[in-house]
Amino acid sequence: MSKPVPKPRLPLTPLTAELRAKLAAAPVASLSAQLRKRGLDNVSIDGVSPTHPDAVLVGIARTLRFVPNREDLFVSHGGGFNAQKRVFDSVAEGEVIVIEARGEAGSGTLGDILALRAHSRGAAGIVTDGGLRDYVAVAAVGLPVYSAGAHPAVLGRKHVPWDSDLTIACGGTTVQPGDIIVGDVDGVIVIPPGIAEEVVDAALAQEVEDAWIARQVAAGAALEGLFPLNTEWRARFENDRGE
Repeated sequence: MSKPVPKPRLPLTPLTAELRAKLAAAPVASLSAQLRKRGLDNVSIDGVSPTHPDAVLVGIARTLRFVPNREDLFVSHGGGFNAQKRVFDSVAEGEVIVIEARGEAGSGTLGDILALRAHSRGAAGIVTDGGLRDYVAVAAVGLPVYSAGAHPAVLGRKHVPWDSDLTIACGGTTVQPGDIIVGDVDGVIVIPPGIAEEVVDAALAQEVEDAWIARQVAAGAALEGLFPLNTEWRARFENDRGE
């Protein structure tokens, strides 16, 4: 069986520093709420948890797909400079490697050496809906990594590294190269780049409003009419903000 031939990779459009900073400041829960308001409900990568719960992940998706292990295909695609190694060896600064592992956590999908390589390349982080080998060592690298949990087995127990830079499924949602990935302790979401600016601006504005509402509740106000704001409460909110 012939070896796979790597296809040319088109460069992804990087995030501006301003948009990256705004996304980093907006909680994933608030971004998710704004996506829902725009009809996008299936944008969360489910079943993954972070190695660094206090870290925030923001970056552009670089995709990698594994298929179920079949011994003859692992011989042809699993060894040498395979799709997995090619992605980790070429990930660009600010990109997030997103791995389709079919939710199969019964083997690792990366370990400490690959995490080190991604970190040295300036990757923003890694998201896999599969297992993570060398969990403690990967965490020590300092790169934000989301996975389905620790597992000691090597990749070939369950997976064949197949291809990259294409539309994939990860954690129950679809991820395309160039999508914006944002993660925090609440989880990971996928934002279509064309609406990222309006979504994050709306999320940050909602955070300001919610913080004001929380202060009113802490002071003893009842929820009716306050959460969400009715006309009377909104007028008070806008007056307090000097609008």
